Amino acid sequence: MAAAVSATSAFRGGLSCSSSIAGEHYAALARSVPAQVPMGKAAVRPQPVMKNVNEGKGLFAPAVVLTRNIIGKKRFNQLRGKAIALHSQVINEFCKSIGADSKQRQGLIRLAKKNGERLGFLA
Repeated sequence: MAAAVSATSAFRGGLSCSSSIAGEHYAALARSVPAQVPMGKAAVRPQPVMKNVNEGKGLFAPAVVLTRNIIGKKRFNQLRGKAIALHSQVINEFCKSIGADSKQRQGLIRLAKKNGERLGFLA
C-alpha cells in the first residue's frame, strides 16, 4: 500500500492535505479535530491594596492616625503637604546659611523623611 501525502500552505496560513491511505479521509480527520482549542481562564492579578506600611509605628503615629480620622483624608493630606513643604523650605534656608551644596541638601531632606517615618509622622 503506497501512501502519498502532500501539504501546501495557503496565503492565509491554511493547510491543505490529501491522503490516499485506505479508510483515512481528510474530511473525517478535519471533523475529529476541534476548530478552536479551549483555553483556560487567564490568571487575574489581584489589585494591589494601597496601605501605609508605617501605620501604627512610631511615637506620634496614634496622634497622626487620630487626626486623619477626625479631619478626613483629603484635608489631612493637604495639611501634611503644607507641613512637608514648610519643612523643606526650612532645610533649604538652613543649607543656604551654612553654605551646603545641593547634594548635602538632598541628603538632609532624605534624613528628615527617614526620621519622620521612624517617629510616626508618615503614619
